[in-house]
Amino acid sequence: MRSLFSIILILSGSLASLKAQDIYKSTGMSIDFFSSAPLEDIEARSGEGISLWNTHTGEISFRVSIRSFDFEKGKMQEHFNENFMESHLYPYATFKGRMQVQPDLSRTGESPVILQGRLQIHGVEQERNIDALVKVMEEKLELHSRFNVAVTDHDIRIPKLLFRNIAEVVRVDVNVSYEKLEP
Repeated sequence: MRSLFSIILILSGSLASLKAQDIYKSTGMSIDFFSSAPLEDIEARSGEGISLWNTHTGEISFRVSIRSFDFEKGKMQEHFNENFMESHLYPYATFKGRMQVQPDLSRTGESPVILQGRLQIHGVEQERNIDALVKVMEEKLELHSRFNVAVTDHDIRIPKLLFRNIAEVVRVDVNVSYEKLEP
């Protein structure tokens, strides 16, 4: 909750002139990743991500703690945090950007969108255009996205010994439920 409060304060400072009705916060967010390699598939999930979306300006941000990802095997989780992601040095993955075209929020239904911004993983930022789908329902919004991340783009080193165990490109799935931020 401390992280959510920090992001809300940061965004609300820069968005002070906007009405609270334009700001949506995540009420549920899951981030999954999947790595398929010749010797072993690796999957992990976090349900602790947070997101804010300003529907007036299209600004959107996401943040997830690297340590919040759960793996089936404890050793995998340990290696992920200590050897690959170095979560003691780089505790969060973030995305800060803008929705290029805002969906019509006055109508229920689904709209494809593109999120343009900066994805930071392992302390390295990359400019990204990420495809997403916004689903508008009564009093609730959802966002779904699936995209790939090349580990080399974020300076994540895979030892030659483990090269056949870990894929060079990881699939990421993000699913977010939003509700209006109350004033």
